[in-house]
Amino acid sequence: MHPVLTLIGFIIIGGEATISYKSVSLGKEQRKLIHMVLHTVALIFGILGIYTAFKFHDEAGIRNLYSLHSWLGLGAIVLYGIQWAYGFVVFFYPGGSPSLRATSVPWHVLLGMFAYSLAVGNAILGFLEKLVFLETYGVSKVGPEAYLVNFTAIVTILYGVFVILVVYCQHEDRNPVDPHSYTAI
Repeated sequence: MHPVLTLIGFIIIGGEATISYKSVSLGKEQRKLIHMVLHTVALIFGILGIYTAFKFHDEAGIRNLYSLHSWLGLGAIVLYGIQWAYGFVVFFYPGGSPSLRATSVPWHVLLGMFAYSLAVGNAILGFLEKLVFLETYGVSKVGPEAYLVNFTAIVTILYGVFVILVVYCQHEDRNPVDPHSYTAI
């Protein structure tokens, strides 16, 4: 369950939360709410994913925090949680002063993209770790399981790049009169 929960939470829902703020054609308050709710769901999935990894290790008698994947994963979830808490307090409730919000936005975006990139990179480390475990148990390097893991890793990387490009290639020049109007390319 660990790979499924963390991949769905951090990568897919976290990516959708990030994209939603930049691409949904709604008012700013509605976009903020969607952004925050999706990040909340992503964080819950991530916490459950980390919990299942610790639970599995404890039940199987495997030490916790023995690999780079586990250390970076712990760092990613802590950074994600701090980013979520700061964003909630400064941008949502109770909300910081306009000057604090204006100063915080570039840092919020930068650290958010760093946390997301760290999660994507760590997922790739997790896929690599899974392949090593599969090989240890005699699964072929060119078998269907290995292809599935590699294909999932490639799709994860491509999706992560897509999310980052959407964030940095979107313009903030929204037309407040008609948000659904067409503009020249």
